[in-house]
Amino acid sequence: MQEEVENRTVNLAISTTKLTARTIIMKGLRMFLNHCAKSKAKKAAAKDEIPHGKQTVQELIGQNQGVSSIPIAQTELKGFERVAKKYGVDFAIRKDASVDPPRYTVFFKARDEAALTAAYKEYAAQETFNKDRPSVRKALTKLAEKVVPTPKKVREKSQERSL
Repeated sequence: MQEEVENRTVNLAISTTKLTARTIIMKGLRMFLNHCAKSKAKKAAAKDEIPHGKQTVQELIGQNQGVSSIPIAQTELKGFERVAKKYGVDFAIRKDASVDPPRYTVFFKARDEAALTAAYKEYAAQETFNKDRPSVRKALTKLAEKVVPTPKKVREKSQERSL
């Protein structure tokens, strides 16, 4: 009788363990499938979203809103990108390396022409201001050369030992 009770108890423990493992595996599998479905939905939504700001020429042309361009000779375009982002202009920059120095062409949507003109004017004003501004480091080095260094006090340490 005792053996029968022990066998039933062991069988009950084993069956509940199997049931718990199945439940955990099923819940985990459901959570994984839900996560995969959500990530696929996010990727599909991201593909449908229209890019803004700096983008490739193909993306710009693919929006079917007409494209215009302006040639730029300057090589420092980070400042221009900041100003164009500030004005909310969708643009693409293409480098023409066949000319020395390289020439850059900015492509933009035709409807953004007024905003891009204003952005380009602001960028050009910033560039001329930065070129005309004197260098602070050069002025500091000139002043440092004029200042005569003061001699430092020399301390002599000596210990005397007596017997």
